[in-house]
Amino acid sequence: MTTREKLQNLRLAMQAQGIAAYILPSADPHQGEYVADHWKSRPWLSGFTGSAGTMVITADHAGLWTDSRYFLQAETQLANSDITLHKLGIPHTPEHTDWMKENLAAGSKVELDGRLFSVGQIRRMAKQFHPKKIEIDASVDLIEKIWTERPPLPQGPVFEHDVKFAGATRQEKLAKVRERMGQADYYLVSTLDDIAWLFNLRGRDVDCNPVFYAFAVVGKEVAWIFIEPTKVLGPLKDVLNQDGVLLKPYGALEDFLKKISVAQTVLLDLGTTNNQNFNAITPSSVIEGDNIVAELKAIKNATEIGHLKKTMARDGAALVRIFRWLEQTLSERPVPEAEVAERLTAFRGALENYFGDSFDAIVGYNSNGAIIHYHPVYGTCANIEQQGILLLDSGGQYTDGTTDITRTVALSTPTAAQKTDFTLVLKGVLGLSMARFPSGTNGVQLDTLARSPIWQHHLNFGHGVGHGVGFFLNVHEGPHGFSPVATSPRAAKAVEPGTVTSNEPGIYKAGQYGIRTENLLLCVEDLENEFGKFYRFETLTLFPIDLSLVEKTMLTEQERLWLNAYHEECFEKISPYLNEEEGAWLREKCGKL
Repeated sequence: MTTREKLQNLRLAMQAQGIAAYILPSADPHQGEYVADHWKSRPWLSGFTGSAGTMVITADHAGLWTDSRYFLQAETQLANSDITLHKLGIPHTPEHTDWMKENLAAGSKVELDGRLFSVGQIRRMAKQFHPKKIEIDASVDLIEKIWTERPPLPQGPVFEHDVKFAGATRQEKLAKVRERMGQADYYLVSTLDDIAWLFNLRGRDVDCNPVFYAFAVVGKEVAWIFIEPTKVLGPLKDVLNQDGVLLKPYGALEDFLKKISVAQTVLLDLGTTNNQNFNAITPSSVIEGDNIVAELKAIKNATEIGHLKKTMARDGAALVRIFRWLEQTLSERPVPEAEVAERLTAFRGALENYFGDSFDAIVGYNSNGAIIHYHPVYGTCANIEQQGILLLDSGGQYTDGTTDITRTVALSTPTAAQKTDFTLVLKGVLGLSMARFPSGTNGVQLDTLARSPIWQHHLNFGHGVGHGVGFFLNVHEGPHGFSPVATSPRAAKAVEPGTVTSNEPGIYKAGQYGIRTENLLLCVEDLENEFGKFYRFETLTLFPIDLSLVEKTMLTEQERLWLNAYHEECFEKISPYLNEEEGAWLREKCGKL
């Protein structure tokens, strides 16, 4: 079916039920950012494949709301689709709920699949819609009625994540959760990465994220995982049972929640619990709280940190090989952007403990680098030549850590404008990398440090400076992050020792080029004095910066010394994984200013 045909079928289903608008998010029942094919109904309906976006369909309008990371991609993919792009963050562009409040008649009925929305989201919508008496029906999945070839839910097996990597047993993690449960009898966990971390289990249900579809409930003595039985093979079930973890079918959670006594309580997070599961619990039993596991998971333990540092060095060796290969190949022929992504996966795949890519590589040559979440595809991608600049943003999943790195390199003599823009971005990276800050400093405050040099030249970028990163888990994780949006929960969260966060300012000039440099930062303790505790960052990512793009006169002496020391560290830690020719190449790239 074409997009127009899909919209027509959906509108017929809406008309049959007297529905004025249908809301379609990008989520699954676990409020995940990345979802299995079964839950990709918004991409299926719209043709827009970005990971963030919400659709609203009415009788005479189909709109898609997304943020600046996806503007160029959405404009291309929505062309000739009868779907209007609403650019979030642009002045005078209302959020989808505000648009609905303005455009729907009083007393209208809005429908959505309650499994795909958190309790918090539903409550906020209901509050907004109340003045116009707009009714929300969260009971029907209309997409199921028209998506006749919908992929099934994943059925792949789960496996243990060895404690030698995790640094703590599942019993130890469960004990920490129970300490924070207080007087609650049960704690409901809905998010896939939190469940994987808590039980030291992993899977392949979602592309690039080693998670599996399940819910979990932690009791005072026993924990339950709600998962398809065929996904837990061999002796693993017995091992879990011995650790006080019982298995129930994935679809049995609602009945389990309904049978909890009114005298007992269930602790849950409104932001991650879907509306349908919430409604299965007796209202008087609900205790609203924070996501306990996310808070624990964000603080990496000493074992995880030790492994991650070694993983960064190995991952740096893969980057040496891809850039060296690219230089050699470009002297003979143009290279499709998609081939670079393919080759990089192969280089990473040869490394110890490799599991897969942590996301689809962004390989943006010249103007494609300005498309922030661009993904090259054979047949439509650009051919890279020995001219201009290339942005490569990629990462790997290893059983001993997750990586995420961006490097922008010159393929010919850069222009003065390119060098200026690159150096402004670099100064932003260094400003955050060298920061010292007091305990309690949050992501909004730290975001400014990386943005300030760029602001000084009246430039800006639309995304946050950084996101949390999991350990052999999702490359994007909370609860912390660096963002200019003060209302963002991640940005409001104080950055604590043990957290790993990306540092990735950028400058994007549509039709010309994109520049981004990204390293992962580990927050560590610095010192304590009469003014309190101070923290700083250690840079975990290991790969040199392209010095041909650096305008040395724009750097301070402190910045220059930091960069020189970083290059020495890169060579020292990556070179043991290289042969003689690769080591010589890296030595040349790790020059000094």
